[in-house]
Amino acid sequence: MSSKYRGTRIAVFTQFGAIAAAALLALACSGGAWADAADAGIPAPLDTPYPGTLQLSVDATDVAQGIFRATETIPVKPGELILLYPKWIPGNHEPSGPIDKFAGLTVTANGQALAWTRHQYDVYAFRVDVPQDVSEITLQFQYLSARAPGARPVEMTDKMLNLTWHKMLLYPAGYYARDIRMQASVKLPPGWQFGTALEMQSASGGVIRFKPTTLNTLVDSPMYAGEYFKRLDLDPGARVPVHMDMVADAPADLETSDAQVAALRALVTQAYRLFGSQHYDHYDFLVSFSDYLSGKGLEHHQSSEDGTRADFFKHWSEGHSPGSLLAHEYTHSWNGKFRRPADLWTPNFNVPMGDSLLWVYEGQTQYWGDVLSVRSGMWTQAQYHEALAGVAARYARGRPGFAWRTLQDTSNDPTIAQRAQLPYRSWQMSEDYYSAGQLIWLAVDCKIRALTHDRKSLDDFARDFFGIDNGSFVTRTYSFDDLVQALNHVTPYDWATFLRTRLDTHQPPLDGIEASGWKLVFNDQESKVEKQDENPRFGVSYTYSIGLDVAAKDGTITDVLWNGPAFKAGVSTGETLVAVNGRAYTADVMKSAITAAKGGTTPIELLLKYQGQYRAVAVDYHGGLQYPHLERIPGTPDYFDQIIAARM
Repeated sequence: MSSKYRGTRIAVFTQFGAIAAAALLALACSGGAWADAADAGIPAPLDTPYPGTLQLSVDATDVAQGIFRATETIPVKPGELILLYPKWIPGNHEPSGPIDKFAGLTVTANGQALAWTRHQYDVYAFRVDVPQDVSEITLQFQYLSARAPGARPVEMTDKMLNLTWHKMLLYPAGYYARDIRMQASVKLPPGWQFGTALEMQSASGGVIRFKPTTLNTLVDSPMYAGEYFKRLDLDPGARVPVHMDMVADAPADLETSDAQVAALRALVTQAYRLFGSQHYDHYDFLVSFSDYLSGKGLEHHQSSEDGTRADFFKHWSEGHSPGSLLAHEYTHSWNGKFRRPADLWTPNFNVPMGDSLLWVYEGQTQYWGDVLSVRSGMWTQAQYHEALAGVAARYARGRPGFAWRTLQDTSNDPTIAQRAQLPYRSWQMSEDYYSAGQLIWLAVDCKIRALTHDRKSLDDFARDFFGIDNGSFVTRTYSFDDLVQALNHVTPYDWATFLRTRLDTHQPPLDGIEASGWKLVFNDQESKVEKQDENPRFGVSYTYSIGLDVAAKDGTITDVLWNGPAFKAGVSTGETLVAVNGRAYTADVMKSAITAAKGGTTPIELLLKYQGQYRAVAVDYHGGLQYPHLERIPGTPDYFDQIIAARM
């Protein structure tokens, strides 16, 4: 989830600037540190085979201490060798390789220790001088899973683990990842079962050995393993199998109903009917149901990592986010893995990525993830309406940051924030290419339907653009111009202006809602989706009334709507909401206070605690509770019903 910011270098020469530039030039000419930084000395990747196969074995049995122990054997030639720890991870879009959790590196050859040094200007690069008589070296090191939820991510518990190979290896610089051959193995605790897209070669003594593959495929093929495991066949009898491999905290968390399995199978069916193709020879949903292993959602070509709460199946009918997670990550097999923005494709894992088209990669995937959730039966029509109302409300009232940022600029957020908690998210904005991008593609879908008098839709674009080369594993990259050309193939229109207007202006792209035959309204009736989101994981939002979000667990204020009522009263993020109108804070107490203040003049009194100090704040708000809903516009086509109808 990251992006290389492609800003323009601008030279502004004041007198001081000219002196500074001269000083830097002198330093470079004298061979100083600045010159060394410019010349990193790390070989650029070439599309040529690496000689030999790298052997990687991971011991994942230390679940009590959360330690993965890796041993790697690398064929080498004498001379300088640069080894890289993966930094830019596909699907993260950012320099997120967890080098801080990599430890204990030793290098040996012919039984003798070899010295290594870390690159001065790139902490992901390691230099080893290989002696003349050495043809292979052996590395040993550990990857240390976080041990507490706040440290994140927790990747190993006493019941399960999530093994991602890029965290367990170093690889030679100077080669495309697809040109480096790897053979991996893993040792699991006794009795544990696993799921992965990798093909097993053998299993003996608790060690699972996989068939040789390329480095890029290995990194794209993670594993979930656990004491409690279950596998579902989601496309029985199919030539191309699709399975769901599940691990859980307890056996009861793996219990599924016939209706739930039918909906999961329908997701596969509806995806095929949408795209008309597949780009894998087998696919595995890798899913953890846990309150201890970190949650996750990450796409891969032949699998996905989906981590959600332990009681997912028990509360299936009440939830909406986990179902959409599965559909979203599955959609990425077409949009993101097979078709990929050109600046997001890189030859190895240490070349920076560019994120300029994340509003397609993630935004259109968000759109199809929600649509497929309804078409498959994982969501109801009402849940879709309520969820989309929440998205629209966020941009109608909850993102004043559009006053200074554009949607296109938020595609830089993976590099800027790397999903860190922000002081004032409503103003700073963060990764809005997901949900605001979803609204753009809703507008495109409705426009196609209107232009063609319902003969065509965004489904046609999906089949034309993502459904090509059925069965091919080879990534097909694309540019903005390719998108425009594909949309024009569906129906001629000035699509470049249509898209750029929504991407580059300081207005949220809300026109798709009314174009679909619905409008956004607010009232004091909380929808089921809003109510379901009020839990210890998400907290409680009063964004559209008093203007703040509160963590359900401890009352911490996680966001304050910029220039909203609470903000104007001086409320800050990071404070703890202790009491409301003299009563200890709970969600019900806050709602009662907001309701009682409606239409009056008496402010709402908040007691806040921050850094050991208490203070009282009076918030002058009298508009009552405000919750978003969608309402039909009489006399207009109802495109929603057409969009979410299951394809037959």
